[in-house]
Amino acid sequence: VSGCRFLDVYAGTGAVGIEALSRGAASATFVEANPKTAQLLKKNLAACQLTERAVVRTTAAETFFQRSDWWEGPYDLVFADPPYADADALEAFEDACNLGLLSADGVLVIERLAKASLPTAFARTQLVKRYVYGDTALFVYRSASEGARST
Repeated sequence: VSGCRFLDVYAGTGAVGIEALSRGAASATFVEANPKTAQLLKKNLAACQLTERAVVRTTAAETFFQRSDWWEGPYDLVFADPPYADADALEAFEDACNLGLLSADGVLVIERLAKASLPTAFARTQLVKRYVYGDTALFVYRSASEGARST
């Protein structure tokens, strides 16, 4: 995480991105559609004295993905926790990754229900690990060239 550009999509209160910043990420971009939740996220960043290294985009993830001029990337580490019930959420995300959202040696982590399945290849990346924690699964992808070296 140290020195990376971090993207927290569907950020909620920002816990994951704030943790990345506390562990040395150079910067973090947070994308949260709910204005009240985004305000809480901003308060959390201020309480942790991390506002100078953070950008909060209060918009739908799909809108953010379409606005590459809003990106503070390409990002080295992307964490996405789309609503479990939204089966279409990953399509716009994949398009953005194909357009340069993720750096050439970046890591992509997608949170889903443990019973969900995701493809072994996603937006120029390869699945390298799947972690299951109760009802939740984390799918970890690396760029195809990087993933090939690490498996």
